[in-house]
Amino acid sequence: MDNLSYLIVPLLQGFEWFHESLQRSMKARGWPQLTQPEASVLIHVLLGITRPSGIARSMGLTRQAVHVTIKQIAAKDIFELRDDPRDRRSKVVTLTTTGRAMRRDAQASVRYIAEQLALRIGRERIEHLRAAFVRDWGPPIVCPAGYRGARDSTRPARGAKRKARPQPVPAAARPARSLRRRAGRS
Repeated sequence: MDNLSYLIVPLLQGFEWFHESLQRSMKARGWPQLTQPEASVLIHVLLGITRPSGIARSMGLTRQAVHVTIKQIAAKDIFELRDDPRDRRSKVVTLTTTGRAMRRDAQASVRYIAEQLALRIGRERIEHLRAAFVRDWGPPIVCPAGYRGARDSTRPARGAKRKARPQPVPAAARPARSLRRRAGRS
């Protein structure tokens, strides 16, 4: 598989790395651990989606599943459900005093993690990531049922001879690691 078609793997790995870094940082500050679903619901609330039905719709989950997660977060004294001032039949999720304090520590931790990551992989790469992720990607894409990949057009017909695949470059012939890093910066 080429790297472009498996973009989802490093995206997921990056998310999991950041989530784990944040969870460890919050634990070090004395805060309770949040599962990924709890953290996802919390992020939605911080983004202003406060009705359980809206959170469920945004996450593609049932309202019941979101209510269970909200109750788990409320049990940790981070959330509370209140009557929606615009519609008394609905509830909204709000941060408790503890939740607001936790949010401040989480924001500081995220800034620190991002700064440390910039030291590891380069500030310019972080800015490129941020720029790519804040762009409007448009509506979700649906892959056509018959699509097999961009390589389909280059595959030989059945029975045709296949071209020899390029052999990997032996380690001794590769540039030193420091040279590869410098080349990647230019």
